[in-house]
Amino acid sequence: MSALPVDLIRSLSDQHPKPPSVHFQYGTAGFRTLGSMLDPVMFRVGILAGLRSKKLDGKTIGVMVTASHNPEPDNGVKLVDPRGEMLEASWEVHATNLANAPTTQAFIEALDTFVQTLKIDLSKPARVVYARDTRPSGGALVAALEDGFKAIGVEARNAGVTTTPVLHYLLSTAFKKLVAGKTVSPPLVVDCANGVGAIVAEKLMDYLGNTLQIIPHNTAISQLGVLNHSCGADFVKTSQKLPPSLSSVLKAGQRACSLDGDADRLMYYYLDDRAQFHMLDGDKIAALVAAFIVELTKAAGLEGRSRSASYKRRMQTRLPVKCVPTGVKHLHHAAEHYDIGVYFEANGHGTVLFSRDTQQKLASHQPSTPAQSTALNHIINLTQLINQTVGDALSDMLLVEVVLTHKSYNGLEWDSLYVDLPNRLVKVVVADRNIFKTEDAESAELAFRVAGLVYDEAGGDPGKRPVEFL
Repeated sequence: MSALPVDLIRSLSDQHPKPPSVHFQYGTAGFRTLGSMLDPVMFRVGILAGLRSKKLDGKTIGVMVTASHNPEPDNGVKLVDPRGEMLEASWEVHATNLANAPTTQAFIEALDTFVQTLKIDLSKPARVVYARDTRPSGGALVAALEDGFKAIGVEARNAGVTTTPVLHYLLSTAFKKLVAGKTVSPPLVVDCANGVGAIVAEKLMDYLGNTLQIIPHNTAISQLGVLNHSCGADFVKTSQKLPPSLSSVLKAGQRACSLDGDADRLMYYYLDDRAQFHMLDGDKIAALVAAFIVELTKAAGLEGRSRSASYKRRMQTRLPVKCVPTGVKHLHHAAEHYDIGVYFEANGHGTVLFSRDTQQKLASHQPSTPAQSTALNHIINLTQLINQTVGDALSDMLLVEVVLTHKSYNGLEWDSLYVDLPNRLVKVVVADRNIFKTEDAESAELAFRVAGLVYDEAGGDPGKRPVEFL
């Protein structure tokens, strides 16, 4: 078994020293903090990605440099396993330990222990594909990442500036098939959060043609200081109001949606006839999509195939609903246990999973009527439209538009699927978020006091969740 290239690692690591008294932690969204602090982390993640690939016999690992919906000064990095799923949970601890080694020597010693403990064969090849969003700090951080690749001998492919997922080359064909023969929906206003989603939205406009008219706003990807600033999915969800930049754009009765900075979250909203703002968050998307898929499976003669997993615990549906700990990775794993799993966090991050058995049944099912054949083809096209590996705001946007087109729903009709309880999402800044631990998405320590505040509200539902970076 080959040995670590210690001299090369030492030489490159010395160029990316860890600042003292700073603790990094790999969470659900990877490492995330101020971009100016991430240089040493990026170098070490480059090495970690190479070792992950070697451990998996040379399978390709993904690295995405982004801080998603966070403000522009922040940045982050997350690893993606070969099938598109998040990094194996057990490796998150190793990532944290390696990132916090105080010196180059300590890092090399931790690295050696790590390789020996996991029995990683260093003679295996290492392959990584990597990309970043539009944040100004991205270029320098990618350079540090590339030094990490060089240190461990990675065969790396740079995908450049892109969304976390990019599927526009497949999406348009599936979308056109799904809406063929249907009345074209009114134009959709899309808030791109001045992020990388603007690039793909422009490409989608060309691919979709007249099947869906997209009106992009907040597309200043080259302007400093505007990424996610008073716009984007997180702004809409947190403030529960229209982005100021759309106040003179959106008209009464019109629908719109917001992406976040790296286009993996989606938030819809509309103005009613009195120009009153109404939000359609991830729970509303889950309800809309799940009901539509149930309808199609019944129409195709595949009744009983659809199950959903969502944070919305009291949606008025007849589907089983599973509550899981905070984080999309927990939702994803829960949804994998169902024939068809529909999951969305309230923040608009989610997707639909079709199990391998279900996809085989779709391919082999023999419809007995033209109506069943049509419904079956719709489901098959949905499997092509939906990005099943990770939340993809643009794919989810097209999915929503398919359902709205089929049901001829406007915003009000969609909103009427169920009535949401009054709620508010806020961030609480604490000195060390790691000392807080939630229990079933509710804090036992806070439950009593918070419950007292909402006691008079019939059906009030107090709860708290941790966030990845404050």
